[in-house]
Amino acid sequence: MYSRRLELSVGAFVLLGAICLAFLALEVSGLTTANSQDTYRVSARFDNVAGLTTRARVSAAGVTVGRVVDIRYEPQTGGAMVDMDISTDYSSFSLDTTAAILTAGLLGEKYIGLSIGGDPDNLADGDVIYDTQSAVVLEELIGRFLMNMGSEP
Repeated sequence: MYSRRLELSVGAFVLLGAICLAFLALEVSGLTTANSQDTYRVSARFDNVAGLTTRARVSAAGVTVGRVVDIRYEPQTGGAMVDMDISTDYSSFSLDTTAAILTAGLLGEKYIGLSIGGDPDNLADGDVIYDTQSAVVLEELIGRFLMNMGSEP
C-alpha cells in the first residue's frame, strides 16, 4: 500500500513538472495556447530584412508591443514587406512612426523597433509604415571597413 501511494505521488509530481515545463517553453518562445489579446495589423517596407524571422518581437522603448507575422518579397519595389500584429493596448502609434530592424546584442536575434512620431493621427489596421531603416548586415559592414582600409595610403 505504501509503495503504490509513493508511486502515484511521484507520478503526479513528474506530470506537474512536465506541464510547467511545457507552459514555460510556450511563454519563452512567444507562442501562446490561446489568443488572449486583440491586435491590429500594420505593415512596413524594408530594403533588407537580413535575418528577421516570423514571430520576432516588435518593440517600442524596449517594451514588446507585438510580433512579426509575415515576411514577403515584393517584386514591384525589390524590397520586403513585413506584417506585424500590434496589441490594441498600444494603439497610440502615430502615422509618422518609424520602424527599424535592430539586433539584440552584437550577434543576437533581430527584432523591429518602433519610434513614435508627432502626427496627431494614429496607425490603424492595414496601414503601412514607409519610414524604415533596414537591418545592418555585419558582413557588409566588415567588407566596407576592409575596402576602406585597403584604399588608405
